[in-house]
Amino acid sequence: MRYVMKQKWLSFGDDFRVQDAQGRDLYYVDGRALSLGDKLSFQDMDGNELAFIRQRLLAWGPTYEILRDGRVVAQVKKELFTFFRCKFEVDVPGPNDLEAVGDFWDHEYQFERHGDVVASVSKRWFSWTDTYGIDVSSSADDLIVLASAVVIDLVCHDRKR
Repeated sequence: MRYVMKQKWLSFGDDFRVQDAQGRDLYYVDGRALSLGDKLSFQDMDGNELAFIRQRLLAWGPTYEILRDGRVVAQVKKELFTFFRCKFEVDVPGPNDLEAVGDFWDHEYQFERHGDVVASVSKRWFSWTDTYGIDVSSSADDLIVLASAVVIDLVCHDRKR
């Protein structure tokens, strides 16, 4: 499925809106302002929380957890010691971990599972604000990929620091 994820330009937290390819709003990501570490609520358009993203403060390197119904369903961690490229690991229960690789500074990267591309993220054809086109294959969990893309934006393009 194809998504468009837009970060709100003027907001008191890191807020995003996710639309389908036809421009219909599907999800809203509400970033909490004035919290210790990043905390974001991933909601449907009726305000029902589908997932919660929280930053782990006492971790070695940028680490975030994605929770559903209070349970950790993924941990997104930036690998610290990679040469010549940036890499993120998306650790999910079981053998289906994802790896995000590509050019994060230019907002062009892919999610891979065992070497197969399951999602791609691109800012190339969008506006100067943080707006991304995200294509997710049917073999991937859309919500985990979208939430992981939010985390990668927070880590690589943090405007607060």
